Amino acid sequence: MPQIFPKKANILPHISLIGALFGGVFTIFFVWYYFSPEYTDVGYEPEQPVPYSHRLHAGQLGIDCQYCHNWVEVADHSNVPPTQTCMNCHTQIRTESLKLLPVRESWATDAPIPWVKVHNLPDYANFTHTMHVNNGVGCETCHGRIDEMEVVRQVEPLSMGWCLECHRQPELYLRPNDQVTTMGYVQPADFVERNMERIRIEHIEPPTYCSGCHY
Repeated sequence: MPQIFPKKANILPHISLIGALFGGVFTIFFVWYYFSPEYTDVGYEPEQPVPYSHRLHAGQLGIDCQYCHNWVEVADHSNVPPTQTCMNCHTQIRTESLKLLPVRESWATDAPIPWVKVHNLPDYANFTHTMHVNNGVGCETCHGRIDEMEVVRQVEPLSMGWCLECHRQPELYLRPNDQVTTMGYVQPADFVERNMERIRIEHIEPPTYCSGCHY
């Protein structure tokens, strides 16, 4: 019986096997990188209903984070400031600005400004601002240099692996509580030793077990 396929066709199964192997590796790498928060979430910069400049307010004017987000020390979630907070200044400053028209309309109608949330965590992840702020985790550790942002964007992945880096070695990230809202905080040379002592005295033990953040 004559041979149907040439002998060189015997190499095709090997080529297919190698192609499948490399294809599988490529697919895993592709999903690992392009479906990760580092790629999908970092850089998220939604347009807000009012062009509020953190660079101006927190940077040039030096307004403390907690003037607007005043619940972070006592609440699980950081609050979006009510219109009243804006109008504390803007009843006297830039009262005719067209950019601030939505703020004045909100003030007149008692309807909240529909701010767009920038930092989003999944419902199955429990994060409390009060626990972190009161234990020396600075605002810029998670949110970046807000005082340099014209429009707020997400600068960290906020992934489980990223959180665990801090939970496993908190001595590398903590700062004095009175410096939590400081932007551009410079760590002293002996900050690790200071933090280790603080961790020992205050019994700071960030959870690294599942139920610590998922319950």
